[in-house]
Amino acid sequence: MCFFLIVVFKKPIHLSTMNKKKIINDPVHGFLTIHNELIFDIINHSYFQRLRRIRQLGLTEFVYPGAIHTRFHHALGAMHLMSVCLNTLRGKSHEISEEEYEAALIAILLHDIGHGAFSHALETTILADVPHEEISLLIMEYLNQEFGGKLSLAIQMFTNQYERKFFNQLISSQLDMDRMDYLQRDSFFTGVSEGKIGADRIIKMLEIRNDQIVVEEKGIYSIENFLNARRLMYWQVYLHKTTVSTEQMLIQTIRRARFLVQNGETVFATPALALFLKNNVDLPLFKTEKNYLRAFARLDDYDIWGAIKLWTDHRDIVLSELSKMLLNRKLFRVQLDNERIPLDLKRQVHDKIKNEMRFDGATLREEEINYFLSYGVITNAAYLSGDQKIQILKKNGEILDVAQASDLPNIKALTKIVKKYYLCYPKSVAL
Repeated sequence: MCFFLIVVFKKPIHLSTMNKKKIINDPVHGFLTIHNELIFDIINHSYFQRLRRIRQLGLTEFVYPGAIHTRFHHALGAMHLMSVCLNTLRGKSHEISEEEYEAALIAILLHDIGHGAFSHALETTILADVPHEEISLLIMEYLNQEFGGKLSLAIQMFTNQYERKFFNQLISSQLDMDRMDYLQRDSFFTGVSEGKIGADRIIKMLEIRNDQIVVEEKGIYSIENFLNARRLMYWQVYLHKTTVSTEQMLIQTIRRARFLVQNGETVFATPALALFLKNNVDLPLFKTEKNYLRAFARLDDYDIWGAIKLWTDHRDIVLSELSKMLLNRKLFRVQLDNERIPLDLKRQVHDKIKNEMRFDGATLREEEINYFLSYGVITNAAYLSGDQKIQILKKNGEILDVAQASDLPNIKALTKIVKKYYLCYPKSVAL
C-alpha cells in the first residue's frame, strides 16, 4: 500500500519572509547574533562570502596544522565583540543610537573584506603595494551603492570621518575589536596558549572620556597581559620562521608566474588570477577600472592553490620546482639574525645555488637564482606609544598612557620596535 503526502501552499513563499535574525555557534565566543536584516544581507553577499575561502593566517597551517580558520570566522567574531562593547558602554550611561550601533557593527564586520588571497602574504605581489584597508573601503563604497546608501555612517566611522571619534578607535586602534578577536581566535586554532587574553574583562573596563576610549585603572593588568600576548603571538605565530619561509616561497612562485605571463608564456590561471598576473595593478588603476575590483572579489586561496597544483607540470623549471616544493612542504631553510645579513653571506648562498642546484642536469641561469633566495627584515612592535595610545583612566580622573601608568618595566620595553633579519634558501644548498 502506498501513501502520498500532498502539501498545498495557499500563499507563495518569498525570500522577504525569511527570518534573518540568526544565531551562529562560534568555537571561540559561543553564540553570536546577527542583529538585523541588513547585516544578514551583507553577510550573505558574495563579496563577504568570499572570506570563507581565505585563511586568516595565510600559510601558518604549515607550522600549526589547526590554523585553518578563515577571515569569515574572524569578521563575525569581531562583530560580536563590538556588540558586547557597545552594550557595555550603553550600560555605563553613554548614549549610542540604534543607527550608530548598526553602523559600528557593519564597519567592524567589513574591516577586513579587502584582504586578498592568503591574507597578508600576497599584499605586495598580486597588487602593486595596495593596502587591504584601501580595498576594504572601495568594497564598502560599492556595497553602499548596492544597499541604497545604508552603509554611509559605517563608512564614516571606518574612515574616522564621524564626529564621535571613539567609534573609529573600536574599529582600528591598538585596542580595537579586531585585535581582541584575532588574538583569541589565533591562539585557539594554533594551540599557542601564550596568546590568550582576557577580552571580556578588558571590554568591561572600557570607558569614554573626551570622546576617546580609555581603560579603567583596575583593568591595567589585563592590558599588560594583552600586550605581552600580542608580542608573543607575533614571534611564535605571525613571524614564525617557517611562516616567513612559506610566504617567501609563495611570493617567489607568484613572481615567476607573473614574469612568464608578461613575457608571453602560457600559464594556467583562473580568469581573476590571470588578470592580476598580466597587469600591474596599483591603487589609482584599482579605483578607476571597476573590472579589477570585481575580479579581486572573486580571487581567493583556492585560485592560487589550484594554479600551483597545475604549475607543477609547467615546462618552466623554476615555476614547476617552486610549486612542487610548496605542495610537498619542501620548505626553504631560514636563518634569522638580530643583525643585518652580511653581504658576503648573501653572495655565498647565491653562488652555492648557482653551482649546486641542478634540474634535469642543467644549472639555473643568473636571472633565475633569485627566485630561490630571499632576504629581508621582519619587525615586531607590541605597543606604539604614538597617536593611538592605550589610555588608562586613573581613579583620580587623570588619564595616562599605559606605558606611564604601568608599574611593570616590561611594558615600557614593549614600546621598542624589534627587528630581525632573515635569509631563505633551499635546504639542499649546504653552507
